[in-house]
Parts: sequence; C-alpha cells; structure tokens
Amino acid sequence: MANPLRQLAGETAIYGLSTILARIINFLFVPFYTRMLSTASYGVVTEFMSYIAVLQVVLVLGLETGCFRFANKDGVSPNKVYSDALGMVTAVSLVFLLLTVVFSDGIASALGYAGYENCIIYVGGILASDTVTAILFARLRQEHKALKFAVLKTVKILTETASNLVLFFWFPAYCVRKAVEAGVSISALGPDTVPMLNFVSATPDFSYVIFAILISCIVCFLLFLPDLLKFRFEFDRKLMKQMLVYSLPLMVAALPGIVNDFLDKFLFRFFDTGVESWRSSMGVFQAASKLAVIMSLFIQMFRFAAEPFFFQREKEKDSKELYAKVMEYFTAFCGLIFLGVILYIDVISLILGRDFRAGIDIVPLMLLSYMLLGMQFNVSMWYKLSGKTGMAVYITLAGLVVTAVVNIVFMPEYSYHAAAWSHFASYVVMFVINVALGNRYYPIPYKWGRIITVFVAMFAVYGLSMLSGSLFFRGVSFESSVPMMMLKLAVNTVLILAYAGFVYVVLWRKKTVPGRAR
Repeated sequence: MANPLRQLAGETAIYGLSTILARIINFLFVPFYTRMLSTASYGVVTEFMSYIAVLQVVLVLGLETGCFRFANKDGVSPNKVYSDALGMVTAVSLVFLLLTVVFSDGIASALGYAGYENCIIYVGGILASDTVTAILFARLRQEHKALKFAVLKTVKILTETASNLVLFFWFPAYCVRKAVEAGVSISALGPDTVPMLNFVSATPDFSYVIFAILISCIVCFLLFLPDLLKFRFEFDRKLMKQMLVYSLPLMVAALPGIVNDFLDKFLFRFFDTGVESWRSSMGVFQAASKLAVIMSLFIQMFRFAAEPFFFQREKEKDSKELYAKVMEYFTAFCGLIFLGVILYIDVISLILGRDFRAGIDIVPLMLLSYMLLGMQFNVSMWYKLSGKTGMAVYITLAGLVVTAVVNIVFMPEYSYHAAAWSHFASYVVMFVINVALGNRYYPIPYKWGRIITVFVAMFAVYGLSMLSGSLFFRGVSFESSVPMMMLKLAVNTVLILAYAGFVYVVLWRKKTVPGRAR
C-alpha cells in the first residue's frame, strides 16, 4: 500500500507545482486588483470567469474522464481513445467559436456590456483553445508525464502573468505618450495610431484580464503543436459512441456541479440586496473567497493525480482499503489548511484592499465548503468506478436545487453571506447522498470514526483560538500593537502544531501497535 500512496503523493506534488504557481500568481494579483479596481470592476471579472468555467465543462463533453476509463481497458488502443476524443472536442469547439464571433454584438448587449463585444470573442477563443488542450493534458496525465504537464502549465501561467503586467503597467502609459505626441486626448486615439487598440482600450478595465488569458491560451496551444504533428490520428466510430455513452452523463452531471459552484455569481445580478450594486457585492465576495484559495488549490492538485490513480488501482485486491486510507490522509491535511488560514487570518486579510475586507467573515465557511467538496470528490468515485455515471446527474441536481433555494430566499437580505452558506449547504447534501449510494453500489470501508475525530480536533483547535482571542487579544491588530499581535500568532502556531501531533497519532497509531492489522 505504501508504494501506491507514495506514487500518488509524488504526482500530486508535481502537478501541484504548476497549479500552485497558477494560484499563487493569481493570488498575488488580488492585492493589485483590489486596490487598482473598484469592487464593481472586480465583480465583472468574476462574472466572465464564471461563464468560462461553466462553458468549458460543456465543451469538453466529459471526455477527460472518459479517456482514463477506456485507455485502461484491455484490448483498447489508447491512441484511438485520445484520437477520437481530440477530434470530437475540436469540432465542437470550432463551432462554438464561430457562434461567439457571429453573435458577439447581441450577447454583449444582452449582458449589459455594449461596447465590449471583443470580450465575447475573447471568451470564445479561450474556451476553444482550452477545450482542445484539455484532452492533450489528459493524455499527459494518463502517461504519467507529470513533469511535462507542469512545465506546459507553468509556461501558460507565466504568459498570462506577463500579459497582465504589460497591459496594466506599460500599455496605458504608452497610450498617454502617443496621445501627447499626437496632441490629442487619450479617448481620441485610434487603431491607426496604436494598432493594439483594435483589441483593448487605452485605459485599464476588466477586458485587460480577459485578453491576457486569451494570449496565454494561444501560447499553450502552440506549445502542443509538436505533439499534434507527431500524433497518429485514427477514428473508431464504435469506440467513439461507447466513450460518449460513458462520458456525456459525466458532463451532464458535472454541469449542475459547476453551475452549482458558480450559480451564486449569476444570481447576484437578480437577487442581491442592492440592485444597483450587485457587481460590488460579487466583487467583495470573490475577493474574500480568494483567501480560501489554498484549500481549493490542494483539492485541484489532488484531483489531477487521484483520478487516474483510482482507475489504475481499481483491479488490485486491496484497492478499496487504499481508497479509504487516501480519504483519511486527505481529510487530515485539509484540516491543517483550514486552521493555517483561519488562525493567521489577521495577516492574510491584509492582502485585500480596505474596501474588500468587509467579506472576511465568510472565509471560515468557504474553507469548510471547499474541504467538503474535496471529500465529496473521494466518495463520488463510486459511480465512476462502478460505471453508474448516470446517477451523478441526480446527485448534482440535488445540490444545485439547494444552492438555488438558499440564494433566492436569503440573498435579497443577506447578500454574499447567503452565497457562502449556499456553497456549504449544497456540498453537505451531495456528500451525504454520495456516501449513502456508495455504500449500496460500491462499498468502500471508510473509517468514519477517524474522519470525525479529525473534524473534532480541527474545531476544538479553532474554538480554543477564538477563546484565547476573546480573552487575551480582543481588539488587537497590527495597527494597535505589533508585539501583542505576534504573541497571538505564536499561540495560534502552538495550537496548529497540537492539531498536527494529535492527527498523526490518530492516523498512524496502528502502525506502531504490535499484532494489529493496518
């Protein structure tokens, strides 16, 4: 069992190199965005990112997971599997890109962004390129080429970073210089003077972020060209049909899931407490949620490595015991992340601009929600491994209903606090349903007693930190007293170490007790 676990941990770390870099760089832009952009402008960026996240799930057609399933089947050529998948998603993506180009004016007007038609086309380009490269990245995961995966992802991330820096810090100053030379105002500059104005405006706005992402997606696609030129394309209609029968239910299931994650962003427009300030509310919520990014980061790292890992270990004798052990370690590490963020929130919150710090109180709930989301990924493997992917539709629809109801009922009064609670409530419902159905169709011997013990330890440490803060550090901040704040952080550090020591004893104690089985 130890070797498979070490392999999973090693690949998780390598995949994490690029994922960590992406999230860190994205996180480093948060102080910049929350100080240079208004809460409303940041809300617009959030809205466009939500559209991209949802549509990408549709365009991939669930074929990432489908490729893992069929490429590991006896008598099936992995090359045919990835060739069929690549051909299908390429055709779908090109049709989608064409539609965004043709209907960009109407879409922009309908969303209230007339004059930003280019952004609609940029979104189409981002989705088309990302969908095609998603299959290529899946192939790298299948072949355990984690390092190449990480390198390509890193280049993409650095390209996006460089594009943002050029657009926000160099291009506006360049436009000012050109306007001075021409003796006109910046608004009078045209593409004949500055050709780049065909793509973005002379002054910074949310479109800069979208355009920077498009550039990085194009560069990533170009990096895959050598692989595509060497790729042996073959089409198997029968295999393609089998893959779609397996994969489309996953896409349909993932769609409510991803909509569930972003539904609150769509509902702000209609149900927020301030009809005129819904973009600001969404901006504050998104900025506060960014402080929980380390939890979602770890989950993403884990998912990249765990999904092919679970499929490849499926036929082994002790596979279910292995899955159960993975769940324990995963939960314990998530608890460490939860405490690490919350107990150092006084420092971490300084990342945000002052206008965005009103949402700090939702951070614990968002961390817990992401933790449940990661645990749900573990328990939801039952329908992927058993082939009952159609069941996933009903599970995610249940979560979607919960999200919609909580937001629609409570958002008019509680704004983004309702959005945070909707995430938590939805993940709880889906987790419970997955556990119940998994026990029936694909039982995995999870040690729930140990997992609950981890939660009890996590909340006990959190409670002790709150109690010490209330008794000894009330009103303490870096502005009021740096020494007292450092003492508070030192106390919290001791509490985190206590949690880590306790969990180590709980999860590893059987290894040290003679005569007892693992």
